[in-house]
Amino acid sequence: MTDDGVQGLDPRQLGAYFALMEAVSLLQHHVEQQLQAAGDLSYVQFQLLARLANAQGRLTMTELADGVVYSRSGLTYQAGLLEKTGLITRGPSPDDERTTLVTITEDGLALLGRVMPGHIQVVRGMLFDPLADEDLSRIGDIMVRVRDHMRSLPPRSAAPRKRRPPNARA
Repeated sequence: MTDDGVQGLDPRQLGAYFALMEAVSLLQHHVEQQLQAAGDLSYVQFQLLARLANAQGRLTMTELADGVVYSRSGLTYQAGLLEKTGLITRGPSPDDERTTLVTITEDGLALLGRVMPGHIQVVRGMLFDPLADEDLSRIGDIMVRVRDHMRSLPPRSAAPRKRRPPNARA
């Protein structure tokens, strides 16, 4: 029991938690290395391009932020970098000019096509090769259940923005 009365994690829970976090960190490290080498992309930039390509159209900045679980300000910065290099375009929605729509360009699709084979090799080699078919089914079911539980909470983009008190100085 912690000082504030919260039940601690038992050894199995702690072991599973640390194994998951280490595996995610190792996978992300290898993926980031491949994306940087193959396309000069960060992992977040790759996620944005992949989500836009998968959407086969436009997504709002909020939809992108929720999809990649990234802050609004961080997403705006990353989208700006991708727009400068001609990989995406951003513009107001015809339905609501306060909403920004993001679209992947032909250059963005081409870059995604170039980095994807290496990305698949890294993911397959690091994540899927050590798993048997029944392991893949079990881990897939488990991770979908965990993800869906986490997604049932309000998305980060719905969280109120932190505002400085009126008397605070910059």
